[in-house]
Amino acid sequence: MKIIIKKVLKNLSAGKLKSTMLLFCAVSSSCPQLEISPPRVVVRFGDSLSANCTSSFNQTEGMGWESPYGGVDLTQGVSSLHFKINNVSGWAMEPMCYVNLPDGEQCTKMLPVTVYKMPDSVSLKNLNRMVEGQQYAIQCDIVNVAPARNLSVLWHKGNKILFSQTFDESRPSPVNKSSVLTLTAHRDDDGAELWCEAKLNLWPEAQGPPTMPSKSHNVTVLSAQEAYKSQDENQPILTRPFEHPGVYACTASNSQGTVTKYFTVSKPSGKFSSPHSLHYLSCYAQLFSMIFCSVILF
Repeated sequence: MKIIIKKVLKNLSAGKLKSTMLLFCAVSSSCPQLEISPPRVVVRFGDSLSANCTSSFNQTEGMGWESPYGGVDLTQGVSSLHFKINNVSGWAMEPMCYVNLPDGEQCTKMLPVTVYKMPDSVSLKNLNRMVEGQQYAIQCDIVNVAPARNLSVLWHKGNKILFSQTFDESRPSPVNKSSVLTLTAHRDDDGAELWCEAKLNLWPEAQGPPTMPSKSHNVTVLSAQEAYKSQDENQPILTRPFEHPGVYACTASNSQGTVTKYFTVSKPSGKFSSPHSLHYLSCYAQLFSMIFCSVILF
């Protein structure tokens, strides 16, 4: 397309002529005579950005750069023009180099810019001892990263990549993201090193930032029998005096769930019916929702 300016004489009424200036304004959508170096830029938020635009046209009326973050005014008598931003403060930008030609045509070319920010932190959540055969959901939290559309989360166990995830995110500014790994514990996982890793897939890859891993976690996997034995002995979890009869609740919880037992304390008779008698409750818990409660009278 071209920018064309024509003066058109038009008969607007009988016997009268008026001149009307019609402006057809369009910009060339393809301009092989312009070359930008580098052709794309990956820049960290707050760093500087620079590029050079070169024209192969024999004659021009000038060149310039358009950008909301500091452009370069139309400059005459040049075939190459430098562009620089000292401090990149925006998350979405696409500077445009343009050249004005003697015939009224304007030729343009965009400079694609990707502004990135590495995460503030990458960390694992929901880390507990595992029981063989049980399923667990482990979460990897990535805080304040941009652009998330270029983010990949990789899950590692030892020297193997278990799972990777990308995100459908249109916002160029920093966001928080989470990835969840669903894992069924196996006996041979015991002692394995587990961690997640955040990676920004940027172009060109050689200029991209390094990956950012979480702290590694050594997995502990118990067999069902070992898990039972580890809590096989009764352990008192609550002991207190009860001076009044009534219904009491004893609740215990662990990684396997929560369970509550209800019991009744009644007024003792016989030699235990002294006004100074105290009722003591001892509550015991075991793995797999086993609770034992007993009342001791003094």
